Amino acid sequence: MYTPSFNKFTNEQEAVDFMQRYSFATLVSVQDGVPLATHLPFVVKYEDGKIILRSHLAKANPQSDNTIGTNVLVIFMEPHAYISPKNYEKRESVPTWNYLAVHAYGNCILIDGAENKAQLLEETIKAYEADYLSQWAELSQDFKLKMMNGILAFEVVVDRMEARKKLSQEKPKAAKESIINQLSHSEDTLAKDIAAYMAADKKQ
Repeated sequence: MYTPSFNKFTNEQEAVDFMQRYSFATLVSVQDGVPLATHLPFVVKYEDGKIILRSHLAKANPQSDNTIGTNVLVIFMEPHAYISPKNYEKRESVPTWNYLAVHAYGNCILIDGAENKAQLLEETIKAYEADYLSQWAELSQDFKLKMMNGILAFEVVVDRMEARKKLSQEKPKAAKESIINQLSHSEDTLAKDIAAYMAADKKQ
């Protein structure tokens, strides 16, 4: 991912926080020279200086056939917003797009066994709807095993990461203030999120 120096995340923890907030990501792998992609919820952990991404695929998904043991890319991207040239004093300006994105690379490792799969599912429930844990605990073991038999659980230990926050950092102060004001009053929640990130970035 093309990332000018002024668009880089401040540090690795900032990227982890972003991935945890926008954890519905895209798993990309290559099979027979053809790129494949699946949109998945991830559990993102930062342990002993390592970033670990955990999720699962349906076994019926063709991407599950040859993903384990290969190098994969996981793309985290949200929020984003259109930036109008009306925000710039210079008339010879063009529209652009502000966004944040993290590309995480690493080897895809199988999470095998019913106990390990169950642990991953419980981690996922805790991350997305902790209140559902009590209902999950009451479900029959047969039902849970049937569900787990239909999935391929995996984790990716990130060995390379590209992180970009394109937030008009190179623009004049007046232009940035204008963009923040415009996006803050938008009805689009993603635009408002970009405004908040831009405001926070100014303070760094």
